[in-house]
Amino acid sequence: MPQNTEIEVRRSARRRRTVSAYRDGNKTVVLVPATFSRAEEKRWVSRMLDRLEAREERRRPDDAALHERAVDLAERYLDGLVSPDSVRWVDNQNTRWGSCTPDAGAIRLSRRLSGMPAWVVDYVLVHELVHLVIPHHGPEFWEMVHRYPKAERARGYLEGVSAASRLADGGSAEESAPEEDDVIEE
Repeated sequence: MPQNTEIEVRRSARRRRTVSAYRDGNKTVVLVPATFSRAEEKRWVSRMLDRLEAREERRRPDDAALHERAVDLAERYLDGLVSPDSVRWVDNQNTRWGSCTPDAGAIRLSRRLSGMPAWVVDYVLVHELVHLVIPHHGPEFWEMVHRYPKAERARGYLEGVSAASRLADGGSAEESAPEEDDVIEE
């Protein structure tokens, strides 16, 4: 489970048998039937947290798999124009999703991305791959990034995650429902 995660249990009179859970920023929300006893609630919360963690672990490739994925994306969307020397997860990027060092061919992705949908991680990889060739965010940069078909969708997803984070920190943004991919039901 992500560090500093708050757990919120929501009981519903309309919910009869199903239990679901999803991440909402730094909070995990578990939805249970109102008829559950405290012991049942505790057991299901534990089970759902384990399932969320297992799903996020499956979505979280190691550095070697991340590098392999970046090479594949460069071939597929950037005509093999670039090949990174290294791609790895880092824990020290709290305001950026990714960064790169063009001279070294190195790409670093924030571990905050781990557990997000693969198409979002792929977008950040493509973004950083393009930076290995074009260091700025000019029109030619965006033209290359948009070769990735889910670029706009992924940017919107990341903007939503950032807005939710600002809300959690006391800022303001419109409240939004979780993505369908982010909800686990039992």
